Formats: sequence, C-alpha cells, structure tokens
Amino acid sequence: MSVTAAVSETGAGTDVGSGRKTHKEVLVSVNGLKMYFPVTEGVFVPRVVANVKAVDGITFDIRKGETLGLVGESGCGKTTTGRCILQLEKATDGEIVFDGKNLNQLNRQEMSRLRQRIQVIFQDPYSSLNPRMKIGEIIAEPMYVHKTEPDKEARDRRVLELLEVCGLNPKFADRYPHEMSGGQRQRVGIARALSVRPEFIICDEAVSALDVSIQAQVINLLEDLRDEFDLTYLFIAHDLSVVRHLCHRVAVMYLGKMVELAECDELYDNPMHPYTQALLSAVPIPDPAVEHGREHKVIKGEIPSPINPPSGCVFHPRCSIAVDGCSQAVPEFREVKPGHWVACTEV
Repeated sequence: MSVTAAVSETGAGTDVGSGRKTHKEVLVSVNGLKMYFPVTEGVFVPRVVANVKAVDGITFDIRKGETLGLVGESGCGKTTTGRCILQLEKATDGEIVFDGKNLNQLNRQEMSRLRQRIQVIFQDPYSSLNPRMKIGEIIAEPMYVHKTEPDKEARDRRVLELLEVCGLNPKFADRYPHEMSGGQRQRVGIARALSVRPEFIICDEAVSALDVSIQAQVINLLEDLRDEFDLTYLFIAHDLSVVRHLCHRVAVMYLGKMVELAECDELYDNPMHPYTQALLSAVPIPDPAVEHGREHKVIKGEIPSPINPPSGCVFHPRCSIAVDGCSQAVPEFREVKPGHWVACTEV
C-alpha cells in the first residue's frame, strides 16, 4: 500500500505523517525516490562496478504552508534528496510530483518555467554568491531571467524591498559579498530566493555555517517569511534543536532510507525507531542536573558504506534491539499510530 497522500479535488485527504483529514493540499509528493551514483573503473572503456545508493526508495509528502524537517547524519542522503527535487540530479527511479506535475517527466523548457515556483537556499553563504556581482545585481538576476519584473526600475525597487524584508539596510545593494558578514550573506541568499515569489523553498543546511546567535535570527526570519508569504519549506538539517523550533513534521533518514516520520512534538516526545532515539539522546540539555542523570543511547560501530549497505534493515548492525530477522527482511515503512510512521519490525 502506498503511503502517498490521497488528496481529493477539494484538497482534503489523509496525509503521510499526519494521519488525519486535512484541507491543506499536498504541494510536493515524493514516492519511491532512488538516486544511485555509478562507481566506474577503467580509463579507455570504463565500466560500472558498483553503485553508491545515496537515496534508496523514500516516500513523503509536503503540504502547502508546511515545513518538513529532513534530518540525519552526514552522508545519509538529505542533500541528494533536495537536489533531486530541484532536478539538479536526475533521479534513478521514483516520482517527484510538484503541484500535480511529475518533475522527472518534464523537459528542460518545462522545468525552466517551473523553477520560478521552486527555489533553494544553499548551505554556504560564502560560495553561493557571485563575488563579482553586487548584492543588488545578485537579487535582481532571477527576476530578469524569469521575466517576473521586466522593467529595470521595478527590479531595483523590488531589490530594496527584499533587502528590508530580510532585515538588511537597502544601501547594501551597492556592496559586494566580501563586504558582508556570514549572516548578512545568508540573508542575501534568502532575499534572492524570494525575489521570484516562489511557493516552495528548499533550505539545505541554511543555518549550519552560521554562529548560534545568527542562527536564531535567520530561523526567526524564515518563520516570519513563511507566515507572511504562505511559503512551504523542506528544511534539511542535522541540528535537531533548530528543526524542532521551525518544523511542523520531521523525517529521519539513515543510509538513504527513511526510518521515521511524525509530527514534530510527537517525534521528539515519543521517538520509536532506535536510530531516532539515539539521535535525540545526543542533544544536550541546558540543565546540568538533568543532563547528568539521563540515559544516553550510544550507537555502536561505524556507519556502513552506501556502496555496500547491509541486507535487510540497514540499521541492524548498529541497533541495540536487532533480532535475527532484521538482517533478512527490509522493514516496511508503516503507520504504527495515527500520523507516526516507522520502518522497524520490533516497534
């Protein structure tokens, strides 16, 4: 049975990870997404000898106006998932449906027209901005490319407006990226993403390169912009405290697989998958007495190679509750309680 949301013509349906009827339409639907990178050897006649299974059959939906957090350790496939949705990588298999259109079936011209509605905020504000362009030119360029503001004066006014919305002085339009701090540059990246009035924004580790105090400012800005412009976010991160503040639902990935998906408070208060439990136990608590007295669930061993992942459940070699069957059968991603999906046979 597919876990993709069944949405009626009125927009009402049962959504993955919510388990209840909702009148919010599903904007993005990912079903059975796989992204394998071939490993080749040989110089003159290269041949494929293996595949890096970066993303291996994940399914989730994102409703309009929602923020879905995608978390997991480095190398689990979070960023690759975002790049597949953006069509920066061509998926090996599966469907990516945006507002009823299967992105994998669109040609280059059709995808170009759709890019105005899908934008991205990159992780590194130092390398994602052109050092030879002024800030005003960087923000105005998407408007020129997509012809949303064909008049130059209108683009200039829009640039000043966006700088102010993102908490920057309009005078920064005449500065170059190297004249700004990391937090200011990330705000420029946000303004550039907003310039074409998108509906869906992928935030790829958008605050991980910033200081903690600046992180809080940018997170609050993203939250305000979501409410003001009715934006939908896929928020890719590894900082679980940041995810809890911003996201409505959270999906946990491990070695290319999705292991748990639930409402934010439900996942943090009642994690069911052993991997999610271990991740949350590693989050420090500010109270020293509570931190000293609580149990820490340490994951044994090292993360396996995505070139040769374990058979059955990919987490079983490091799992504290694994049984013999875990190494044989791939666990079904199932709804164990309303709105709470887990891929574990022992839950």
